[in-house]
Amino acid sequence: MSEFAFELALCAHLERSSNPPVVGANPLIARQLGGSVADPGGRILDLVCIEPGLEFDERTAITDADIPDAAIESAVGPGRARYWKDAFDCHPSHARRAVERACEIGFFESERRNGREYVRQVARYPDWYDRIVAIENKPDLGRPGDLEMQLRTDVSLALVDEVILATESYVTRAHLHRLPDPVGVWRVHRDRESTDSSALERGAKVRAGAEAEVDVEAGVEVEIEVVREPTPLPTAEPGIEPLAFEPGRTEIEPVSAAAKARARRRLAERAYGKGWRTYDFPACASCVASDEASVTLPHCTWAGDLVDANADCGPDCPGYKSATAPEVDLESERDRQTPWRASPRGRRRRQSGLDQFR
Repeated sequence: MSEFAFELALCAHLERSSNPPVVGANPLIARQLGGSVADPGGRILDLVCIEPGLEFDERTAITDADIPDAAIESAVGPGRARYWKDAFDCHPSHARRAVERACEIGFFESERRNGREYVRQVARYPDWYDRIVAIENKPDLGRPGDLEMQLRTDVSLALVDEVILATESYVTRAHLHRLPDPVGVWRVHRDRESTDSSALERGAKVRAGAEAEVDVEAGVEVEIEVVREPTPLPTAEPGIEPLAFEPGRTEIEPVSAAAKARARRRLAERAYGKGWRTYDFPACASCVASDEASVTLPHCTWAGDLVDANADCGPDCPGYKSATAPEVDLESERDRQTPWRASPRGRRRRQSGLDQFR
C-alpha cells in the first residue's frame, strides 16, 4: 500500500473507532502539520491526534477556522476595544494580517473611532485541548528513509505528548532497538475484500466498460496491533531540537517551555482548522468516491487502491480516462462525523452601554 493510502485508511479508522488506541474518544485528526519550533517547516508530522478538553465546546462556538497565533497572543481581549496597533508586539504588517484574518473568521470584531480601527475579541480564548499525539506513518520498514532521525527529533523536542510509529511491516526486535525507547509502535492490518483480481485485471475491467463489476470498497477493515505502548514525553519542560545530523556531529537548538507551549497551541489550532480531508479527487473515470468506513475517499478502480490526485494521477497513467471529478462535500462530512463544527453562529455581541458588551 502507498503511504498516502495507508495514511487515509488509518485516519478513517481512528475517526470512526469507538475506542481508539490514542487519546480519548472523538479525537480531532489532522494530516501533514509542522512539528518544529526552532526550524519552522523542518519537521512535518504525518498525523496529529488532538484530545478535546473541557472547554472544547467554547472553541467550536467561535469559528471553524484556525485562529492566527498573533491574534491569540495580542493584548486584544474580550473587554474594552483597543486600537489595533497598540495591541501587538510584532511587525505592523504581521499584526495587520492577523487583525484582518481574525475579523474575517469572527474571532475579532472591529469598530471605527475618529478614523482609527479598534478591535476586541468576541470571546475569551478557551483552554480547549488536552493531549496531542503524533503518528509517523511508515508502511514499509524495509524503506525507512529518515525515520530514525525524525523520531529522535520528536522525542528530543517533546512538543507532543506521545509519538507512535504505524507500519504494515512485521516488527522485529532489531526494528525496536533502532527506535527511541519512548516511541510507541503499531502494526496496522488492513483487510481487503477485493483480493480476487490484480490491479491489472481491475484495470482491464475498467477499460472494457465494466466499472460496475468492480468492488470499490476495498480495505473496509483496519485493525491495530499495539506492539509497544508509547511513553509520555515531558511537554512542559524545555526541549532540544536537532537541526542537522552529520557524522559525529549534531547541530541543536534549545527550546524553552514557553516556546513549546506556544507551538503546541499553533499545532492544535492548525489541526482544528485543517483536519485530514485535504485530498482532491482526480478528474478521471477510473476514480470513484468510495464509502470506506463511512468516509468518502478517492479510490482508483484501475489501481485498486486509494490514490493521491496530485501525485498518482494524470494522462501518463495507463488507467487514466479523462472525466469530471466526483462531486463530494468533505466539509459537511467532517461536520457530521467529528466534534469539529462548520460555520458556527459565532460569538459577536451587542453593545449595552459605553464599553460594556454582552
